[in-house]
Amino acid sequence: MKRIFSILLSAVLLCTVLAGCSGNQTPLENSTQTESGAHRSDLDPAPPKSQEDTMYIIIGEHTLTVTLADNSSAAALQELLQKGDITVDAHDYGNFEKVGSLGTDLPANDEQITTEPGDVILYQGNQITLYYDTNSWSFTRLGKVQGVSADELKAILGEGDITMTLTLIEPNSTEENSEKPVVYMTTDISPQGLTCIYEALGASPTGRIAVKLSTGESENSNHLRPELIGDLVRSFDNPTIVECNTAYGGNRASTARHKQLAKDHGYTDLASVDIMDENGSMTLPVSGGDNLTENYVGASFGDYDYFIVLSHFKGHAMAGFGGAIKNISIGIASSEGKAHIHSGGTGGSMWGGDQDAFLESMAEAGKSVSDALDGNILYINVMNRLSVDCDCDGNPAEPDMHDIGILASFDPVAVDQACIDLVYSAQDGSSLIQRIESRNGLHTLEQAAKIGLGSREYELKSID
Repeated sequence: MKRIFSILLSAVLLCTVLAGCSGNQTPLENSTQTESGAHRSDLDPAPPKSQEDTMYIIIGEHTLTVTLADNSSAAALQELLQKGDITVDAHDYGNFEKVGSLGTDLPANDEQITTEPGDVILYQGNQITLYYDTNSWSFTRLGKVQGVSADELKAILGEGDITMTLTLIEPNSTEENSEKPVVYMTTDISPQGLTCIYEALGASPTGRIAVKLSTGESENSNHLRPELIGDLVRSFDNPTIVECNTAYGGNRASTARHKQLAKDHGYTDLASVDIMDENGSMTLPVSGGDNLTENYVGASFGDYDYFIVLSHFKGHAMAGFGGAIKNISIGIASSEGKAHIHSGGTGGSMWGGDQDAFLESMAEAGKSVSDALDGNILYINVMNRLSVDCDCDGNPAEPDMHDIGILASFDPVAVDQACIDLVYSAQDGSSLIQRIESRNGLHTLEQAAKIGLGSREYELKSID
């Protein structure tokens, strides 16, 4: 589905005058370009934005706001959620409810209840139930969905099994100020522009710093050139450029050839280079995934304290597009891990598996990396030489659209979504859009938002 970006944004970007590292960071108008997951009706008042008695239930792209009950059961659930979100696999029962296990027991306050659509109920002390019709039984009230009619709720829940994520944090907000994640942008694709966009983030990386990038398959590929990224890489204290081997042959299939390629492409002149899976894989757990339960990354991944993720945004023959999410999933996966992701976690063929499972697995692998680093990671996407093909292609198609700029964020979903929106708003973006849609590429973003890797809503700020 096309995501139409504001004509006003395009005009602003085209008229921008480059001014170096300006401190004037003004939000661009109409920069949030995603559909709301919440459905309001006039049957209930608008839900409160941030209160101690509020919980959120995320179902796909929909977010339900729940006012919690005033009892020890709801208080215990709140206490549990303060330790982290809970994902519940719920099945349909009786054509009136979705029910699934919380994985733990809560205190019960049972009473005879006739449920209404939107009631959130505790059943048998460890089952959470979301009602979309009526039922009478001895239950414990946990809360009530606000702002959604019975028909809207039934449509959101659909038929069959669903996955519900319970959280105390309002989706698409930060824990501190409930604002959308910020994506910074400059149209200055230069060493100075790259340094400025990094400085706009206000990051303070410490410890052993890894700079994750793609070394490119050949001289013909559109990988990020050392002359563009060199000043930024050298600005860090003893950084290491990190990569992993491929699982499909080519110049990066073995560590020796991969290191030679990194040298040939000039990366060893900037910093030491570590092929992280030279000595095999280490395993990261995947939480909330539909396909993966574990992700195999390069064995030396754990040697680093902070990751600077530099991605060349472009098309991709299988994924539709590649940006920050692909760089931390396929890019940080070992050769073994790449095959695991491509097969959708089945261990089957890399090339003939289910497409959506592959796209979902990228998001899930990316979340395992983000979770492991616990905030010690940032993302910079460079939108130049926007070919429909990946840098893993030794002879990619020549770009047929203009360069756009450099974007940066602490949220990988937001920065990739902003790049997508800029492509869709471009008058010459049709080839790349066709590549993205022909591979259902936006599904990666859908899955990433669903499992909590990041937000598809964002605030775009120009630093020009």
